[in-house]
Amino acid sequence: MRNLITLADFDAVEVDRIFSITEDLKAKYRKGLRESLLPGRVMALLFEKQSLRTRVSFEAGMIQLGGNAMFLGPEVGFGRRESIADFGHVLSQYVDVIVVRVNRHETLQELAKHCTCSVINGLTDYAHPCQAMADLYTIRELVGRLEGHTFAWIGDANNVARSIAVGCGKVGMKMIMATPEKHQFDDESLEWIKRQAPDLDLTITTDPVEAVRDAVVVYTDVWASMGQENEREVRRRDFADYQINAKLLSHAQKGAVFMHCLPARRGEEVTDEVIDGPQSVVVQQAANRMHAQKGILAWLLGAKG
Repeated sequence: MRNLITLADFDAVEVDRIFSITEDLKAKYRKGLRESLLPGRVMALLFEKQSLRTRVSFEAGMIQLGGNAMFLGPEVGFGRRESIADFGHVLSQYVDVIVVRVNRHETLQELAKHCTCSVINGLTDYAHPCQAMADLYTIRELVGRLEGHTFAWIGDANNVARSIAVGCGKVGMKMIMATPEKHQFDDESLEWIKRQAPDLDLTITTDPVEAVRDAVVVYTDVWASMGQENEREVRRRDFADYQINAKLLSHAQKGAVFMHCLPARRGEEVTDEVIDGPQSVVVQQAANRMHAQKGILAWLLGAKG
């Protein structure tokens, strides 16, 4: 039994294998084929946070693979009616895989300790590995071999950035982050990233122009994530010079693409001109959440080794 709690759970060979499965399943999907790799398998979606892409892409993907998905709302009383240990012991008797989207990463870690089925991180405050897998797969579709290319992250050093940093280390991409000093990774995060991706070539700067100069991908996320709403006005001021607009994008490599994990706050971290422009691949990126997660499910549950 394998879990996906962070991308530290996969090595480079396994990431490549999942990408190959994803490519195969997506090609069949485009031809109208839905390969029933997981008949009779059941997935539980245990969410504390709102979701469009994660919930729908996982549900649709599991159904396309021949399995079933159930969304567990507040009526199951997660974290309230009984201990997390008891909850995990019982739920994992009923299902084959649990996708968990919770506020605190420690909650996910505690649940996974007590489950006898696979557990997938659908987002925590610390990591968003499924997003990173879909993003890196999207870049592979666009540029081919990932090794040696430069990924520019502009904005907050958040859970998505942390996952992408580890992912870049796994696939051989260089990562440059432009972030205000007080919003950069803390020492603990940097040490964790280096342990999980010792080969990662990571540069951190406060200069967005420097960050995008050699990039084939320019990526951003909201400046205030879920749970940080009370910091929004302060963060808007802190990140005012880090907006992705046409002027900043013009400093990137010719043909560079713009990515965003969505939802976006248009007019803040990105302008309409960019997110709706010809360099934006946000729709392809969002669509690949489903395809990459089908690859993850098929690999984790042993349908394709």
